[in-house]
Amino acid sequence: MLDRDMTDRDVLARLARRDEAAMGMVFDRYAASVTRYAWALAATPSDAEEIVQDTFVTVWQKAAVIVLPEASLLPWLLVTARNHALNARRRHFRNSADELPAELAAVDSHDEARDRLAWVRNEIERLQPLDRRVCELCLIEGWSYADAAEHLGVSVGAVRQRVARARARLRKAVTENEK
Repeated sequence: MLDRDMTDRDVLARLARRDEAAMGMVFDRYAASVTRYAWALAATPSDAEEIVQDTFVTVWQKAAVIVLPEASLLPWLLVTARNHALNARRRHFRNSADELPAELAAVDSHDEARDRLAWVRNEIERLQPLDRRVCELCLIEGWSYADAAEHLGVSVGAVRQRVARARARLRKAVTENEK
């Protein structure tokens, strides 16, 4: 049983020794504050929950190396929550870049989709052969980067980079097309 009057440094030292009661005390002391902060940072309720969970998992995992510059663990927890929120935001951005616009996703037939995306195919045709094939596999046929990399005999990083370059080129084409 832990003394409720223990300092955060003492609780952190016990946490570093994998004392589950110490983890419970950290959670009891700071869950409400971390949760409010996560709600302010998160794009969705599930992201807020994930930020809180990841923050407390991180304190559990890193307790042995955490150095508190002041008496409270709260600033460290809030910075950690902010970092997890930034990671969640980056994941959302990456995932949203992979989604088709709603009007294109709702197309009834492959022929109709092909017609509506003809300008995209024209831009892809202008790419170098390997870049073109990467785009066809990943962006049009829906292959994973890993599968495309294995099929083409290149690294996953190379596929990721080529897709990113192609997307940038397509974004530029869309911008110029709208003018």
